[in-house]
Amino acid sequence: MEKNNKLQYNRIILKISGEAIAGESLLFDLETVEKLSAEIVEVQKMGIEIGLVIGGGNIIRGEKLSGFGFNRNRSDYMGMLATVINGLLFENVFLSKGVPAVLLSALKVETITESIILKNTSHYFKEKTIIIFVGGTGNPFFTTDTAAALRACEIEADVFLKATKVDGVFDKDPAVFNDAKFYRTISYDEVLKKKLKVMDMTAVSMCRDNRIPVIIFNMHQSGNIKKIVTGDTIGTTIKE
Repeated sequence: MEKNNKLQYNRIILKISGEAIAGESLLFDLETVEKLSAEIVEVQKMGIEIGLVIGGGNIIRGEKLSGFGFNRNRSDYMGMLATVINGLLFENVFLSKGVPAVLLSALKVETITESIILKNTSHYFKEKTIIIFVGGTGNPFFTTDTAAALRACEIEADVFLKATKVDGVFDKDPAVFNDAKFYRTISYDEVLKKKLKVMDMTAVSMCRDNRIPVIIFNMHQSGNIKKIVTGDTIGTTIKE
């Protein structure tokens, strides 16, 4: 893949949680979806190859359901199907803007998605298509953070970007503790050792083992995605 000297990264995985796009009384805050989509399109037009992973927590969380006594396997599959709904939403928004997008699913939902076939991803990137990965890992007991880390490894992404509601990684919840310490950079091992709840520990381990840096950033600050891919120091970087 030929590098663009103006860009810090050429191929990225961007993870957006379902909760991040939830409305107060609706499943989706369409204003937030529109804003995020516009930023993603702007970056894509700069030549960035984008793999997008959407969570499903605004609709249903399998782990939460299982806490009420539901079967964990079935509950997690419900959560994975929720990511398909969110993926369809983003796909429709991109297509309405005239931007090519394709939905690739780890679950077989052949009427509305394609199955994930890794050799096809290079073709889609060459065609300047945004790839939306849905269906999690296709297996229960894994989070969409881990699914995003897996896709980052599979497509050989330069970086894993996780969009959140906070500025990055803290040693404790900054919404609760005024003295929460912010980390500009932190190692994978330190995140694991301190069990910082910034993302799933399996996802952190997977990125560490494959040397993929993770950047945690505030999705509500306009332009952050563009700033990151052009080299600005935004949020927290988790690396070796």
